[in-house]
Amino acid sequence: MSDSIKHECGIALIRLRKPIEYYVEKYGTPMYGVNKLFLLMQKQHNRGQDGAGVASIKIDAGPGMEYISRFRSVKTRAIDSIFGKIGKEFKELKESNPEKAEDLNWVWNNMPFLGDVYLGHLRYGTHGVNSVDNCHPMVRENNWRSRSLAVAGNFNMTNVEEQFQKLVELGQHPKQKSDTITVLEKIGHFLDEENQELFESYKHEFTNKEITNLIEENLDLERVLKRACKDFDGGYAMAGLTGYGASFVVRDPNGIRPAYYYIDDEVVVIASEKPAIKTAFDVDYAAIKEITPGHALIVDKEGNPSLKEILEPRQKLSCSFERIYFSRGNDPEIYEERKNMGKRLCRQILEAVNYDLKNTVFSYIPNTAETSWLGMMKGIEDYLRTYRKKAILNQQLTEEQLDEILQFKPRAEKLVIKDVKLRTFITDDNNRDDLVTHVYDTTYEVVKKGIDTVVVLDDSIVRGTTLEKSIIKMLDKLEPKKIIIVSCAPQIRYPDCYGIDMSRVKEFVAFRAMLELLKDRGLYFKVEEVYDKCVATEGTEAFKQTNFVKELYDLFTADEISAKVSEIVKAPDVHAEVQVIYQTIEDLHLACPNHKGDWYFTGNYPTPGGTRVVNRAFMNFVENKAIRAY
Repeated sequence: MSDSIKHECGIALIRLRKPIEYYVEKYGTPMYGVNKLFLLMQKQHNRGQDGAGVASIKIDAGPGMEYISRFRSVKTRAIDSIFGKIGKEFKELKESNPEKAEDLNWVWNNMPFLGDVYLGHLRYGTHGVNSVDNCHPMVRENNWRSRSLAVAGNFNMTNVEEQFQKLVELGQHPKQKSDTITVLEKIGHFLDEENQELFESYKHEFTNKEITNLIEENLDLERVLKRACKDFDGGYAMAGLTGYGASFVVRDPNGIRPAYYYIDDEVVVIASEKPAIKTAFDVDYAAIKEITPGHALIVDKEGNPSLKEILEPRQKLSCSFERIYFSRGNDPEIYEERKNMGKRLCRQILEAVNYDLKNTVFSYIPNTAETSWLGMMKGIEDYLRTYRKKAILNQQLTEEQLDEILQFKPRAEKLVIKDVKLRTFITDDNNRDDLVTHVYDTTYEVVKKGIDTVVVLDDSIVRGTTLEKSIIKMLDKLEPKKIIIVSCAPQIRYPDCYGIDMSRVKEFVAFRAMLELLKDRGLYFKVEEVYDKCVATEGTEAFKQTNFVKELYDLFTADEISAKVSEIVKAPDVHAEVQVIYQTIEDLHLACPNHKGDWYFTGNYPTPGGTRVVNRAFMNFVENKAIRAY
């Protein structure tokens, strides 16, 4: 992807279903769970490089023992830092007490992170300072294990203000107004209520010590989650550990954020991506299941899993960006979908090059566009096969012409090289332009100057900054006749509020193109009209039900906006003709039939909070406020 956008966060949860002795005997180490969590997180490192965190629970730990452990880091290699610390503690424990280290019971009691349940999180910060305090898991501790809670998730809530006020009305004094703390405290509140209700029902018949065990045996996590999640608005896959050993992962009703699981007699495993489970546990893909939207996979204290409906599932609108860009492409389904994305662009590409494949060079922007590029090249080959067949059936070819047709292959070259590993989004807006000019380099002397058209495939085009400041200028040095930039994703027109850090509309090149078209045609007054509608309805149901910004885009065709984008990303000193081609929304849905979440392209948000965000984001633009819309 040329314009870097922040990934979705990643979660990993492991519940060991056997005593620790089992894993020592079978796998030769008490660190089996730790090692598997490390693998599960490493195989999802693409989902978060701003920080990482892990937590573990020892079930039935004795009084005075640390039953909940947590490590977090924001170092450059956060996963290595965390597990290096855990490994170091285990090594030092063995070195300081080599004889006792052979005693599994002693190791279990003295090694802090060894446990029965493990939770890991990978963070891409979408808001706030990148400090260790912002890293998940977030922990709410209590001397009653059944009241303690650790939460980590891949989520953004669009109604944090409302949730915050609900906590205040419940009598709480939340220390922060963030979705993470709000979620932790909301679930924690109903966990406390469940504890209290059980305590009240037992207190006249049992001692407090007996009640503790009874609560842990009978606490209804399903009920807790139903009460806590009933008015959440957003996309989420939230994982939690209770201090007594029960755990859960709950998914939003539209299935916006991904969550998969695997169960056998040794483990229950949950992760954001299927390949991570496949690789870490060497299991068949068919054995890895998807958590149903609106459901929670709950694992009780004894290790028994059950899938429970927490909220009524709605239309499944899983994030299509997971398939376009975020998720690792070694998932067989994603691999095929990305190839299909590239293949479905071929008609537009062939028309743009006027079917002159002899003078066209095909390339891609590394690295995640490579799979779609393979699909695009397959589509070009399919066209050539049809062309050859028609030409041969014509029977009007000389032997020389026949040889030329049979031997011709489309020209594929690696024109764009990611030369420096700079994540341009980590700097401020004023300095980003200077950085992006140095990220890419090119291969010289493979383009016929003034004759060839170069076609370069990208995952998506968000801001257009890197195209304008770096890639197109770099390709222009090769002196092609024409440069065609092809996006596997449709035009990104609207903000995302369910996980991706795309909240300011003025940064989208499609939005800027729409504004330029309004100016060109004397229609810019429409901006004020839409703004007035937003102001008039803010705080009402209409503000959450109607995306007013659509009215501006509806004034133009997708092709008109694409043409204006082509003008915007062509710097004045670029000599070649420049054209930008976008995937159609219809073809994206055909390529990814089970992931039709497309609100950033269409403006059709699955929750009221999303519609409110787009209207608020537009108001921020008009009011010149560079702030988050949620």
